[in-house]
Amino acid sequence: MPQKLRPAGYPEFLKKKIPKGGHANRVREILSRLRLTTVCESAKCPNLGECFGSQTATFMILGDTCTRNCVFCGVNHGLPKSVESDEPQRIAEAVKLLSLRHVVVTSVTRDDLDDGGASHFAAVVKAVREETSATVEILTPDFGGRRESILTVAKAQPDIFNHNVETVPRLYPRVRPQADYRRSLDLLRTVKEGDSLILTKSGLMVGLGETFDEVVDLLRDLRGVGCEIITIGQYLRPTADSLEIARFVTPQEFEQLEKKALELGFRAAKCGPFVRSSYQAAEVLQNLRKQ
Repeated sequence: MPQKLRPAGYPEFLKKKIPKGGHANRVREILSRLRLTTVCESAKCPNLGECFGSQTATFMILGDTCTRNCVFCGVNHGLPKSVESDEPQRIAEAVKLLSLRHVVVTSVTRDDLDDGGASHFAAVVKAVREETSATVEILTPDFGGRRESILTVAKAQPDIFNHNVETVPRLYPRVRPQADYRRSLDLLRTVKEGDSLILTKSGLMVGLGETFDEVVDLLRDLRGVGCEIITIGQYLRPTADSLEIARFVTPQEFEQLEKKALELGFRAAKCGPFVRSSYQAAEVLQNLRKQ
């Protein structure tokens, strides 16, 4: 089992206190009883305590084992288990029990499935919509670039369709060797072509060796395919076997990136050391609907 890292030597702005009290134990009990997985736990997210304590979680469907092996990710990789057909209903039940007003659903990459898991994503959106009044945000893999899979999910009409580019194109061979930057951009473009009313979103990590100008170029690329929401956060090694951190990006640099993103036309930008794709996602959508 990979050894967990301790934040020794991290700058002060990357040291986070674990919230006390809240609803964390209840969230864990519900997830366990319904046999549900969260990316919060699987990816060793630094915001887990905060989110569980406020009774929110990001559901991870299609199992907890990924068919890819990205060097930045803490999720297990290997041969996944069979898809559980009742998972969409279990997600919907958890949403009701947790009284969620906004649901974020992601998955491992399932290159072993013919549609990459697209029909399962669509089933989850449908189940949540039928059983609750919550808005739905999905964070998908690239489905191998299959247009029909992307459109299958878009036709389910999630409120937000998120797909992360993760890093600048120059670093893909080292950081995401099984992914393709242009394929990810094409996915976001395809969603907009399928349904222009769906909000599209993407995210990336910094601190991997990218330059400020490379990030700005990436932001321009995302705007070029109609992406409206961007999240940018500091890369933190989830395990000792993961890619090393190239540098710590300061809060001031994150402020500059957020300002630049808004100047380029993003409707919402959330940038900061602890920002992750689904961090405060409900608030982002709520603010957008006030615009």
